[in-house]
Amino acid sequence: MIKIFKTFGGYIEISGIEKNCWINVTKPTTDEIQRLSSEFQLPTDTIIDILDQDERPRVEFEDDWMLVILRIPVENANNGVPFQTIPLGIFITENFTLTLCLQDNDVLPIEQPSPFREQYKEITDTFNFILRLFLRSGNMYLKYLKQINQMTALIEQDLEKSIKNRELNQLLKMEKCLVYFITSIKANEIVLAKLRNAKKDTTEINEDLLEDAFIENKQALDMAQIYSNIQSGMMDAFASVISNNLNVVMKQLTIISIILMIPTLIASIFGMNVPNFMEKSLFALPVIIVFSFLLSVLGVMLFRKKQWF
Repeated sequence: MIKIFKTFGGYIEISGIEKNCWINVTKPTTDEIQRLSSEFQLPTDTIIDILDQDERPRVEFEDDWMLVILRIPVENANNGVPFQTIPLGIFITENFTLTLCLQDNDVLPIEQPSPFREQYKEITDTFNFILRLFLRSGNMYLKYLKQINQMTALIEQDLEKSIKNRELNQLLKMEKCLVYFITSIKANEIVLAKLRNAKKDTTEINEDLLEDAFIENKQALDMAQIYSNIQSGMMDAFASVISNNLNVVMKQLTIISIILMIPTLIASIFGMNVPNFMEKSLFALPVIIVFSFLLSVLGVMLFRKKQWF
């Protein structure tokens, strides 16, 4: 989908390209990719690179355009991994600025493309807009990290009583999310540093935004690393918990087998086809049953005294 706006705020949608307009492209079709190449004069190979899910963040300078690629977090339902990161490309030309992403996202949602309405007057130039995207991306990382932490807490509650691997697999998927986040945030930080070195003549507002973007990015990176370290230790600990829970179950089953063996042994002895002193007694069956029951109770009491049961 391609939407063209008169300003960076995304308030007024227009039908064609105007000077200093903003073009927001999300999940483009083949025809739309051809339009980007022919009408907007953008290189097709670079567009394909941005639509590659594994594309790395970077900054490129050409004669007619400048390209900034950052990685942003998105929700993901595939393979049970709740979140992943994808590239967001920003083309800057003399006439327009174009943002390109391979799927819908919360950094620049296609239906409500401006996340900056409360600060509209401060969006004065392209560099300002790019910094706000980095800032917005850092906020989304923090938001999703909190959700990952909440999901992990719920998995922990189930894992404490579990003897299966399902919860460990869920923790592993949470760990994959954190690895994606850490790798992408570090790469975004490098791009921010390059932008700072490239823009020596930044205004006071842009300098403040740049500092805020660095702080937000650093906070997201620190939080992701902390969660990742906690989860790594947690997975090792809970792997031992699952093994211990399994040992407890096996011990209980063994004790139950021993208790059930007592009446079975007595019944086997008196059921043998050899003479014994009770074969002609009318009370043989009740006495044997009561005797077996008493020995079984005695065995249960013995195991409970030793805290084995």
